[in-house]
Amino acid sequence: MADAPAYEVDALIAEDIGAYLAQHQSKSLLRFITCGSVDDGKSTLIGRLLYDSKMIFEDQLAQLEADSKRVGTQGQEIDFALLVDGLAAEREQGITIDVAYRFFATEKRKFIVADTPGHEQYTRNMVTGASTADLAVILVDARKGVLVQTRRHSFIAHLLGIRHIVLAVNKMDLIGYDQAIFDQIVADYSSFSESIGIESFAAIPISGFKGDNITAAPSLATPWYGGPSLIAHLENVELGGDAAQSRPLRMPVQWVNRPNLDFRGFSGLIASGSVKPGDAVRIVPSGKTSTVKSIVTFGGDLDSAVAGQSVTLTLTDEIDCSRGDVIAAAGDPPEASDQFEATLVWMSDEALKPGRGYWLKLAAQTVTASVQEPKYEINVNTMARLAAKTLELNAIGVAEIQTDRPITFEAYENSRSLGGFILIDKITNATVAAGLLHFSLRRAQNVHWQATTITRADHAALKNQQPRVLWFTGLSGSGKSTIANAVEQRLNLMNRHTFLLDGDNVRHGLNKDLGFTEADRIENIRRVGEVARLMADAGLVVLTAFISPFRAERQMVREILPEGEFIEIFVDTPLSVAEARDVKGLYKKARAGELKNFTGIDSPYEPPENPDIRVNTVEMTVDEAADEIIRQIMPLK
Repeated sequence: MADAPAYEVDALIAEDIGAYLAQHQSKSLLRFITCGSVDDGKSTLIGRLLYDSKMIFEDQLAQLEADSKRVGTQGQEIDFALLVDGLAAEREQGITIDVAYRFFATEKRKFIVADTPGHEQYTRNMVTGASTADLAVILVDARKGVLVQTRRHSFIAHLLGIRHIVLAVNKMDLIGYDQAIFDQIVADYSSFSESIGIESFAAIPISGFKGDNITAAPSLATPWYGGPSLIAHLENVELGGDAAQSRPLRMPVQWVNRPNLDFRGFSGLIASGSVKPGDAVRIVPSGKTSTVKSIVTFGGDLDSAVAGQSVTLTLTDEIDCSRGDVIAAAGDPPEASDQFEATLVWMSDEALKPGRGYWLKLAAQTVTASVQEPKYEINVNTMARLAAKTLELNAIGVAEIQTDRPITFEAYENSRSLGGFILIDKITNATVAAGLLHFSLRRAQNVHWQATTITRADHAALKNQQPRVLWFTGLSGSGKSTIANAVEQRLNLMNRHTFLLDGDNVRHGLNKDLGFTEADRIENIRRVGEVARLMADAGLVVLTAFISPFRAERQMVREILPEGEFIEIFVDTPLSVAEARDVKGLYKKARAGELKNFTGIDSPYEPPENPDIRVNTVEMTVDEAADEIIRQIMPLK
């Protein structure tokens, strides 16, 4: 082989790969996760599965043996965990941090296994691994029994729709394969699992290090155990794949395929149901109907397609359908709504900010969503519902969510594709939560937009001006209200129709029930933003003078207005200058501890990164600042 020409080697490799794919192509695929508490042996178990299924090449085995001697935790024995723990930090600490995915196959089935972290701080990574799994292997150290993370991971796995659970009681070799200890652990877990709704599970005594009850051969060390080995159970568990195919058609549109003027198709993965040419379909949320003309794939047109297949559908009618829409069975479409109840698994170091705008991504749909104060948080140890005003890292709670426009959905228990979503921070683009939709709120179905004859364009034309929202932001004492007042005076002299919303004035009425916590500040700006939008709809030039300390809320207001109508004006005054002015004596009180959550002292201010207009009150007088703003916003028609 070493002397063979390169092209012959390539041909032989290709032949081997082709033979391997042909051998495994027709087998069913099981996706599963291993999870549990720290150091329960998850990585070792997966390494053992790879080793015993002959999925390790000779050079990998040689490297494993060398690494085991150098950084392993099993003395001179092979440390199977090193096959999975790929990060340097993982090998140094002997723990799993990231989610590691591995493929292996037996004669009966193909497998993709996700090794998920046991540490509580990495619970978010466990959620990632569980989101696509069909089965969960919950490992328990036989010496320690059922622990907090055992309960947490079991609850999350069940919450995410995993209905096949294996309780793998590991490290039986370290307790002398004691059946009494095994039975007690199974009894403890059974009591807990019933409390969270797990109807059944398979309990298997194993040793990942020694290999007991992992492969097909039963272990002589556990003659009292008469059940299947772990791999035998994984090979034979019924996945219920036909259930998705028996449900109504749902295909989220990922891409509108338009290679030329003569072809227009809609591409996506069929989430449920089946489809064939001639089927009547409905586009949700628009409600438009059509008929499937053809099912196009790279290998040619199909007579039919089912859940799990990625296809391109062409329709007989030229109807509006775009990315994020769902092609569904005409007679049984999914719902569309903009208000929901949902369970959230919070995955960010920064706590939930009720009322803040986040990106919500569900299937191919991306919308702005705000989360209300949680109804309750779930204690994963006792299943008790605890009062909560926010959600911290790894917390699980139930809350109401509102989106800026209707989205197509189904309850998560019926559809992972249309019921599971993530929340994304708009500023950092970090995923902050995973969510599961329960149902739409009744008020979302009962409240509808009322069509009116006079439009916002009519209001603006009557006033002979283009609506604007001039959003003044800056520290307390920066001069926002003074400058905004001067700008309004100038606009008034120019016969412009205006209205000034001042922060202090609004808190005397509309927002008098709000304090100055982060959550209240967010709600303060949300309300003002909605009022400003209504006034802009009336054709007015609206001026607002609010500290509005958070970028996310200022961006939220920008997004609810037509493009170009939101003008962010940063009154750029250093803290030292604003504090020296201290017209209202607020900084003095804040420094003395008499005024909590004061911006610039014990509450943050996030200055605009790219404001539309910036005025510096150290370098400009009020009149100069007002004139500069007028110069930049004109003309208004």
